[in-house]
Amino acid sequence: MGEMVTIPIEEYTALQEAKEDLADIVASERVKAAVARGDDEYVPAALVKRILDGESPVRVWREHRGLTQVALSDASGVNRGMIAQIEGGTKAGSVQTLKALADSLGVTVDDLI
Repeated sequence: MGEMVTIPIEEYTALQEAKEDLADIVASERVKAAVARGDDEYVPAALVKRILDGESPVRVWREHRGLTQVALSDASGVNRGMIAQIEGGTKAGSVQTLKALADSLGVTVDDLI
């Protein structure tokens, strides 16, 4: 058996909490660096709330990017009518369509599903 150290439980608990805090700080710094490089972005809470409330993610991201349906259509090559149907919930859009929209919006397909 190796060497052992006995410490009060309060000190052990404090060390465990400090370890968790350090892990949180490291993760936070990783995200900040990704944002600074342009590899990631902060998503406003209002945008997340709109999506969680059931609004079309395509519409939410399009409006967040300041695009009209026509501008998104031009950028993605997806017909404006299809974009309107996806935003309106009458069509789901194929994987290829969602990929084209996601690429033009600068998000992942997962962000649009």
